[in-house]
Amino acid sequence: MQLLLGLVLAVLLLIVLFAVGDVVGRHHDHHHDQDDDVDDLVRDLPGQPKVRFRHYAGYVTVSETNGRALFYWFYEASAQPQDKPLVLWLNGGPGCSSVGYGATQEIGPFIVDTDGRGLKFNPYSWNKEANMLFLESPVGVGFSYSNTTSDYNILRNDFTASDTYAFLHKWFIKFPSFRNRGFYIAGESYAGKYVPELAELIYDMNNKKDPSLHIDLKGFLLGNPETSDGEDWRGMVDYAWSHAVVSDETHKIIGESCDFYSNDTWSNDDCSKAVDELLRQYREIDIYSLYTSVCSMNNSTTSSTGSYDDKSMQVMFMPSSKMMPRIMGGYDPCLDEYAKAFYNRRDVQKALHVSNGHHLKNWSICNMTVFEKWSYSKPSVLPIYKKLIAAGLRIWVYSGDTDGRVPVLSTRYSLSSLGLPIKRAWRPWYHQKQVSGWLQEYEGLTFATFRGAGHAVPIFKPSNSLAFFASFLAGQSPPTKR
Repeated sequence: MQLLLGLVLAVLLLIVLFAVGDVVGRHHDHHHDQDDDVDDLVRDLPGQPKVRFRHYAGYVTVSETNGRALFYWFYEASAQPQDKPLVLWLNGGPGCSSVGYGATQEIGPFIVDTDGRGLKFNPYSWNKEANMLFLESPVGVGFSYSNTTSDYNILRNDFTASDTYAFLHKWFIKFPSFRNRGFYIAGESYAGKYVPELAELIYDMNNKKDPSLHIDLKGFLLGNPETSDGEDWRGMVDYAWSHAVVSDETHKIIGESCDFYSNDTWSNDDCSKAVDELLRQYREIDIYSLYTSVCSMNNSTTSSTGSYDDKSMQVMFMPSSKMMPRIMGGYDPCLDEYAKAFYNRRDVQKALHVSNGHHLKNWSICNMTVFEKWSYSKPSVLPIYKKLIAAGLRIWVYSGDTDGRVPVLSTRYSLSSLGLPIKRAWRPWYHQKQVSGWLQEYEGLTFATFRGAGHAVPIFKPSNSLAFFASFLAGQSPPTKR
């Protein structure tokens, strides 16, 4: 009798355990009931802190014919991913990696630690508010590649937009539960050109009324964005002068000899020499962050030849040896080097489904060949702003005010040329009872500054930028009272 009772109890216990396991399993897999791609699930990323959310990495082929494939890394929201929007993040360059910058240094959940040996958890990751998708685009950037060499000779903005659009549709086949999710695009720097062009392409394709092509685009968010070449250059020059980087004389020569709105700006010798002098001064410091140290006692920079064109003129710091880490407000000027060390590890590439762990792919944070071969781009995306503002998209632009590369003045000049009516006048916005920056709301566009932040705002102001991102997604003004 006791034996029979024991057996009955054991069976009952097994039934209960299976039921609980089933509930837990279903709860954990709540958004996998539509077969999201578990093959790309990242299971054993070296040095990864323990987290409760899933993340995926791998390739999406955007052209079968040419063998063109883009690398992505996708982090589910840290809580209730099924209820949160999907945000695509793009970095610029052109030629720089969204994984190396956005995901690894700024807004991803894992920040690469000193010397690329490990990862540390980022408590201000944007996946607290959204499902975050990072894309290395176009081909040639990061791990993204093409098997057709000629593809690398035709890289330009519209090519990038069309590949990214193809990527999204193929990605939704891998992750069908996100297809009808509210969708936003965010980015910084040269993505100031990428993001509006991609948004316009999505908007135009949505208007073709083919339900299979529909992407639920709600808006875009841009930080220190290249917007309009003429205004960007003018702002860069005025900012350098107003922040005592160049002399009165240099500023005066540029003002008298440079026409940044002309196609043959650089044929004027006086203009070229004066701008070269401006860039020479900036090479003494970090143009992306005026008041922080540079990484290395032996830093080399790309040389400036005095010949320029109308695309992004990068003055990049390629640190070759490390200096004191963690300098100002948590900012570490050597993060690029840590990222390079980390993503060129065999075990890391294997975990991210990039290689088999034997044949290493050469990863760099910025591919200068992509930059140097870049074809013509639209001198201004302001006409796209006008079109998408009229369409009712949510457009927010923010600017770290210690960036010399795409300074706050460039963005103010660009936005003021739109001539938008002001809805709420210039005023401070607050975070944790301190002035985080200033804010102006136009009809159809919100502009904000981040006080004391460089080019990549979330590196300098992680907590502030997460709060700002949450406001953007909610469509609510950041706090304007202490």
